[in-house]
Amino acid sequence: MTGTVPDTRDAFGEDVFGDDWVHFFGGLLDSNSDQEAAFVGKLLDLEPGREVLDLGCGYGRIANHLAAGGCRTTGLDAQPSLLELARRDAAARGLDVDYVQGDMRDLPWTERFDAVLCWFTSFGYFDDDGNRRVLAEVARALRPGGRFLVETMSRDWMLARFQHASVVERDGDRVVDRHRYDPLTGRLVTERTLIRDGEMRDTRYFVRLFTFTELRDWLLAAGFTEVRGVDEMGEPFGPDSNRMIVIATR
Repeated sequence: MTGTVPDTRDAFGEDVFGDDWVHFFGGLLDSNSDQEAAFVGKLLDLEPGREVLDLGCGYGRIANHLAAGGCRTTGLDAQPSLLELARRDAAARGLDVDYVQGDMRDLPWTERFDAVLCWFTSFGYFDDDGNRRVLAEVARALRPGGRFLVETMSRDWMLARFQHASVVERDGDRVVDRHRYDPLTGRLVTERTLIRDGEMRDTRYFVRLFTFTELRDWLLAAGFTEVRGVDEMGEPFGPDSNRMIVIATR
């Protein structure tokens, strides 16, 4: 029923963002990781030696690139299988990255980092109280003057071009997503059917979508002092922007 709040345990579980996710989407994402990490470094003005936290780091595709550029990098994710992939990749590259399994609503650091990033729609998988808690935790984990970068979908752009279904195939396997937008919760809800190695599984997840002004106000309420928005090209965020990147200063 529209307006029903899904169980947050199903919002980002291993059955959604685990090995299957890497299998279907990892190859495409990996092809752009060099450019994306360089873009992150530019947006956050990162220099070698800076302390950086990749929040919702997944299998480390951005965190390991930042570490290779000289940043002292930490990655946090809830999924142990993804963190194991991140550690293996870091070891193969000879990189020292601290990968931590944890909940972004309860960070174990205070004034530790020069920069924190939530890249590629890694924010918004809890109820509104939980999402606001994430922002407050990030503010606490940042040093004064530190920056927080959130990269996510542009809600208005997406709704204007809404696709109710999508299909991805790889090596004879298939993932079918059926999407709906719930205006009562501001969530994009996805019903997913996975067919892999001859087995079919169904799962479900959601992500909170934001306008720039809404997310800006949440960040200011969490203790950030300045918030600006750019698009996927680093230009000022506008109605034709495909992605929304919000950069907040503590």
